[in-house]
Amino acid sequence: MPPNQTRGTRPVARLLCVVAVSAAIAGVAGAGALTPATADAPGARGVVSATETPDERGVASTWSAPNGDKASTRRVRGPIDSTSVSRLGVAWSVPIQAPTDRWPGGYAATPVVADGVVYTQDLGSNVYAVELRTGRLLWTKMYNAPSSGPNGVNVGDGMVYGATVTSAFALDARTGVELWSKPLVRNQNEGIDMAPGFNNHTVYVSTVPGNADAFFTGGSIGVLWALDAKTGRTKWKWNTVPTDLWGNPELNAGGGLWHPPSFDEKGDLFVSVGNPSPFMGTEEYPWGSSRPGPNLYTNSIVKLNAATGTPLWYQQPLPHDIYDWDLQNSPVLTKVHGRPVVLASGKVGYVYAYDQRTGQLLWKTPVGKHNGHDGDNLIALKGDYSKMPTLPFTIYPGVLGGIPAPIAVDDTTVYAAVNNYAATWTNQTVPTFPPFDEATGELVAIDLATGAIKWTHPFAQSPYGATSVVNDLVFTTTFDGTVHALNTRTGQEAWQATLPATSNSPVAIHGDTVLAAGGWPQGPGQTAEIVAYRLGATGLSR
Repeated sequence: MPPNQTRGTRPVARLLCVVAVSAAIAGVAGAGALTPATADAPGARGVVSATETPDERGVASTWSAPNGDKASTRRVRGPIDSTSVSRLGVAWSVPIQAPTDRWPGGYAATPVVADGVVYTQDLGSNVYAVELRTGRLLWTKMYNAPSSGPNGVNVGDGMVYGATVTSAFALDARTGVELWSKPLVRNQNEGIDMAPGFNNHTVYVSTVPGNADAFFTGGSIGVLWALDAKTGRTKWKWNTVPTDLWGNPELNAGGGLWHPPSFDEKGDLFVSVGNPSPFMGTEEYPWGSSRPGPNLYTNSIVKLNAATGTPLWYQQPLPHDIYDWDLQNSPVLTKVHGRPVVLASGKVGYVYAYDQRTGQLLWKTPVGKHNGHDGDNLIALKGDYSKMPTLPFTIYPGVLGGIPAPIAVDDTTVYAAVNNYAATWTNQTVPTFPPFDEATGELVAIDLATGAIKWTHPFAQSPYGATSVVNDLVFTTTFDGTVHALNTRTGQEAWQATLPATSNSPVAIHGDTVLAAGGWPQGPGQTAEIVAYRLGATGLSR
């Protein structure tokens, strides 16, 4: 995610690994004015079962989890396709109450939908329940606790699960009343900024080595917690990195999850772990030399036993990361010719396919712009620093490049939104990079069976909006505040709409409705809001 910056060449203060969203507007198109029901008000409505109805291919009709389903495919079925998409119009828009005058805006989540209610969370950690049909705000639970995102909520067992920067919580889905809260961070240097995973009456929440005030302070680590959904009781926890932090806990930090786990048919979970620090290093310890070795389990995909949290296998495609190239996106579970596979991706700018059962690498494909530094980590791992680049130097992917947000998959194809955004390293600790609106991007379609690239669609600005698939369309958003729908066979633009502000948020699709957000106002007249586009709606996009 974008760091704290000022206009012009921008130093990195907080290097995040995924995108952010925003949403806020005072007007509602086609829905009338919103009348909030607070979490303490009786009679706020919205019953949650989060029941999925997959078809014979396993494709659900509901966007019932942060990545669409428990396998994180970001794919649904419904009436929206290339023949009907032109009939999408604005049905309603909803204001977000978090401040939008700090990066990365006011909202950084993919909404979830259950039983006709949209549940979501802003970057103040506040939770909203919105009636899908009308845009009427049913209730809010206000925390006013700044989060860097990507955050968000999950639903199940009649509850809404989320987190503030310090604690996981559960809310009554009908009223928004808090049912339990559990502190998870070990110290003031750690935080939480992910949407929880949910499966088999268990909530999964990970800490990360930082928060909105500071990141990668020495001694901070990421820990994954498995909590009883009803009570918040700890079932188990798993340290994503060792507490001794490879021998130097005063300086080193790392690990943690940025997105929810994915779950196979047995209930075992697949997680992707973030990067180590310091990166590249420090003047005293250049090229990550304060943390010798591969730095497990950073930049790894790991399969865990759901009952115990014990690792069953892992793959670390990027040992000893030195460029903040997280493997941060949720693993995607799918099948190739009946074989269960898992896909991994992240800021490293690669998509990987592994066998779900054994972890065997099946293929890997670079996407977007790379300029010859993909193997620098292995040189640094060996300590052969004389072969490392001479400062200053510029690299692709940069710290905000590669695949910054989750990928999607259908029966034959993987879809990745790629950010071509360079970083220039002038010293060991702080890179610089151009303004956000000077970066470009592309949406890449990859053959699921072979890893071959099928097509690439260029964008004039960064597509931070992940990818989401329905029928023969793949959706994303770009930073200039545009929602795009591309034809999955050709990569040609089938539809687009203009949001009321710049966007770095994913798209959710539920039935005849597309939910998108322009959440980070950058100039006069821009307002942050979530917008619902619906087939047959007559409201106009900005």
